[in-house]
Amino acid sequence: MMDLRTRLEAYRLEEQLLNWEGTFADYFDLVVKRSQSARLAHARIYDMITSAGVETGPRGEKRYAFFEDEIFGLDDTLEQLVEYFHSAARRLEVRKRILLFMGPVGGGKSTIVSKLKRGLEAYTRSDEGAVYAIKGCPMHEEPLHLIPDTLRPEVEKEYGIYIEGDLCPVCRQMLREDYGGVAENVPVQRIAFSEKSRVGIGTFSPSDPKSQDITELTGSIDLSRIGEFGVESDPRAYRFDGELNIANRGLMEFIEMLKCDEKFLYGLLTLSQEQNIKTGRFSMIYADECIVSHTNEAEYSAFVGNRRSEALQDRIILVRVPYNLRVSDEIRIYEKLIHQSDLTNVHIAPHTLRIASVFAVLSRLEEPKKAGMSLMKKLKLYDGEEVEDFTSKDVRELKDQVVREGMDGISPRYVINRLSGALVKDGTSCINPIDALRALRDGLEQHAGFKREDRDRYLNLLAEARKEYDEMAKKEVQKAFVYAFEESARTLFNNYLDNVEAYCNKQKIKDPITEEEVEPDEKLMRSVEEQIGVSEVAKKTFREEILIRISSLARRGQSLDYRSHERLREAIEKKMFADLRDVVKITTSTKTPDEEQLRRINEVVDRLIKEQGYCAVCANELLKYVGTLLNR
Repeated sequence: MMDLRTRLEAYRLEEQLLNWEGTFADYFDLVVKRSQSARLAHARIYDMITSAGVETGPRGEKRYAFFEDEIFGLDDTLEQLVEYFHSAARRLEVRKRILLFMGPVGGGKSTIVSKLKRGLEAYTRSDEGAVYAIKGCPMHEEPLHLIPDTLRPEVEKEYGIYIEGDLCPVCRQMLREDYGGVAENVPVQRIAFSEKSRVGIGTFSPSDPKSQDITELTGSIDLSRIGEFGVESDPRAYRFDGELNIANRGLMEFIEMLKCDEKFLYGLLTLSQEQNIKTGRFSMIYADECIVSHTNEAEYSAFVGNRRSEALQDRIILVRVPYNLRVSDEIRIYEKLIHQSDLTNVHIAPHTLRIASVFAVLSRLEEPKKAGMSLMKKLKLYDGEEVEDFTSKDVRELKDQVVREGMDGISPRYVINRLSGALVKDGTSCINPIDALRALRDGLEQHAGFKREDRDRYLNLLAEARKEYDEMAKKEVQKAFVYAFEESARTLFNNYLDNVEAYCNKQKIKDPITEEEVEPDEKLMRSVEEQIGVSEVAKKTFREEILIRISSLARRGQSLDYRSHERLREAIEKKMFADLRDVVKITTSTKTPDEEQLRRINEVVDRLIKEQGYCAVCANELLKYVGTLLNR
């Protein structure tokens, strides 16, 4: 158990370690030993992301541990983002661009920016991400700016330290008047970025153009001090507290940038290209910051169509943030959002989030042009599942055929809103996939943003998701009904393989009871193969493919398991379910079960609860539902 007092004391000690102070001479010695302390903003963000770890996914895509607990299914987007920061970290020209995330509502644009901001706050509190600034500077100035321009080439040649930028007006005056131009004595302190404290992270949100002033970005005159210093051009009579000022050394977020008044956007031109802020009565002020923003597709299209915005368009790096298109990642989105709540007394039945995710992803997919490919097959391929007649190689071709896939469809916000409503209904102790589909359907009529044709399409997709669940439900009950399912499936699988091997090698097999040599059991083999649509004509090819797979694995010292071959696994399970169909049908649909049937039902419910994650409520609901399906 956590001792709060002890933890608070430890926290105060951690804070004290962040309170390093020294002179510029001390800081320079530190930088000579650890040059990363003087990194520019983009390099700091890139190092922050990559230091958390990078892995290569099954499709060759890079996965960044920094984002993995918050961002799901946006591998291409994140790879483009990190590629941008990598180039910018090397001081290439792209660092002088505005990073603009564009995508549909609820797609994760603001989540990515928020993750970068929270990450910077944590990173600058670590030893690896330590940042130092001139003490008393409102813009948290890089102390190396104290070195005169004429000496910088020598410093870079001697120590390998790159210096960019100039002192702000406040620091320039402080150096001259308070320290007599002796840079070595200027105090330096360690700082930690904080959005709340307005250090290193700035945020700007557009509001009423008539009342919003550019000073929110660039600071303003301090009227209370003009009388003291006489002129408005004295740095001490000016507040360098605009969002662009305080974001120096870090990150500046423009919320819905393209909704800003034009005068705000024009102010970004100089900052993005020249890395300077223009403030009235002062010369250009250097600022080292990454500018990020986000917008929707409609706003971006209008912006691109405006000829007057061409200069700014040329200074933007566009990163598309579409909806996630993988069911497994969509599930993770909803799990994250639900786990953030204090909902502990409602059980979510297995496959509930999966079926909601199937519907959401189906709504985002474009109709495939490839022959024999359906939306559901496309969904499964995208999610890494094996699909008959198609392989993972087809995924790239499918993606090349579409331009806007993922830019339209059902938002995760809509799904979680509907699930939230179902979860908190009075008397609800458990919700199952049918409850989820019903909640999603009811919400279509209530949502003002859906056109009639959209509603009709979504209703059809809900029916597709329902069909998918029907098959899942049958399989769940099948697994629960078969006593020692694994053993039974393995026995059937081994019998099938024995007969296939004999068939392909034109041999006979020994009857296990009479020990007579008999022909391969064609009836058994066909009863399995027919479950997955292997025709009479194709049976020989299918069996030879199985035999080749066995031989290939044997050479590597491995054996074929029915679960390791997707089509055989499906065939075995369907065959077993077909054999048990009548038993399941009778047992689940009987209103007054006899003692034997009741025993079977109780065994099935226990197995569903102990092995498959059901509770007593959803286990019984599942049995009733499957009984209804089988009686149709």
